[in-house]
Amino acid sequence: MKVAHTRALFCGAGRCSTIRSIRLSCSELGGLEQLERSSTETLANGCRADCDAAKRLAKRLFYLEGFRRCDVARHLGKNNDFSQLVASEYLSFFDFSGLSLDKALRNFLKAFPLMGETQERERILVHFSKRFCVCNPTALAPDDGAHTLTCALMLLNTDLHGHNIGKKMSCQQFISNLDGLNDDKDFPKDLLKVLYNSIKNEKLEWAIEEEEFRKSLSELVEEQYEGGGKRGVARVTDGNNPFIAIPILPNAVTYKHGVLSRKSHADMDGKRTPRGRRGWKKFYAVLKGMILYLQKDEYKADAELCEGDLKNAVRIHHALATRATDYSKRPNVLKLKTSDWRVFLLQAPSEEEMMSWIFRINLVAALFSAPAFPAAIGSMKTFCRPLLPSSSTRLNQEDQLQSHEGKLKQMSVEVEEHRKNLPSPSPKSREWEEYRIKEHYLIYEKSRYETYINLLQAKMRAETDDLEKIEASVMSGIGEGRGGREGYLRKTQSSPSISQHDVNGRASGRTGPGQQS
Repeated sequence: MKVAHTRALFCGAGRCSTIRSIRLSCSELGGLEQLERSSTETLANGCRADCDAAKRLAKRLFYLEGFRRCDVARHLGKNNDFSQLVASEYLSFFDFSGLSLDKALRNFLKAFPLMGETQERERILVHFSKRFCVCNPTALAPDDGAHTLTCALMLLNTDLHGHNIGKKMSCQQFISNLDGLNDDKDFPKDLLKVLYNSIKNEKLEWAIEEEEFRKSLSELVEEQYEGGGKRGVARVTDGNNPFIAIPILPNAVTYKHGVLSRKSHADMDGKRTPRGRRGWKKFYAVLKGMILYLQKDEYKADAELCEGDLKNAVRIHHALATRATDYSKRPNVLKLKTSDWRVFLLQAPSEEEMMSWIFRINLVAALFSAPAFPAAIGSMKTFCRPLLPSSSTRLNQEDQLQSHEGKLKQMSVEVEEHRKNLPSPSPKSREWEEYRIKEHYLIYEKSRYETYINLLQAKMRAETDDLEKIEASVMSGIGEGRGGREGYLRKTQSSPSISQHDVNGRASGRTGPGQQS
């Protein structure tokens, strides 16, 4: 089977979600050199294999000697010889003899949270597949077949139990998606039916301890090492799903803060929020990096975030803020739609503040949202949105604009093609439901990219990174279009800037969220 196709299957494990988290360096993980000081061998950039050191580290990871379970994946998924040795030795502690693939996978996922970037998680699952075949030499052949099925089960689990748009994948669709992927042959249909029903009846559970989860969220900065300056990184996540994460950078730029009242209008994938959770709540909002924090206490620049702040945080990558024209019960209300199609209504103290929040949220999203992944592999008749990564873009400002322009052109063409291919005459058929869902998505995406393009072009015309000056320029144009609304922006002592910095705050040609020194 082709590697690219395997990765496409695995990318589908986050079908309608972001499945990106940050890559930590060896120094951020405690340093492999420090972990194995007793070894006479040294690691050159983490790539020189030391079998004895790998065995010792694998044993410590398996028995959690000096490690937490959330640390394990970081040491198994790196793309170097030493990490591969550690992963191989770690898997040798598992005995999957006589187990079906789904049961073996369940046992494996209970050992530690499968966290990290897509490639890192896939490397770990490759080791799992190889170990499964060693323990069950006649079950699946070759090893690549076991890996293909493993990735397919991860996709199926999210499809059946995640918050997805459209219908759930059927057993027949699951079988069809795997046609010819067993070394150019088909997997036994009876086997696929058993695996499908197993995942359908009982979802895969990720290993994560509540205490460890809370601790990992609250530990924003680890202790400073002498002469080091090592920093830890926490992540905003969606509940107990470790696939969806975005890094919290303590020194990220604060682009705006002020009082906002929030009302949850729709949950993931646009499902209406239950009535008991729709009430208005007042927060002190802080737009910091690519995260909108909703805090109960007033904003203080040097204050640490508490667990409640992280729980209420909203990720704004690929988000779109607009005036809530269809909501009339309160004034000055904006609508924020996130990448996973949650919808929040946010009320500002004034119309000027509302427009400022809309501008700044959209500009940050336009500048820093990374290009979307291709759509996940699934039924050709069932529409599903492409993956939207939470990581910061690696493109410079001009390339970011070109990327958005390319997506707008693509969406425009897809809208035209979509409207040429009407489904069956019956307006209540499943085909019509899929048709309406896809049309709504395409029109929304077209509007989002139009907004991003207009703001990036306005920033480039302003020829400045001063956010307040850019906002004044944009708003004055809006004011002239409405008969005059100039001069309403209040000047502050220091205006945040939108500049081209990498995640460590060093000047570069990328548009990653800026950092304060």
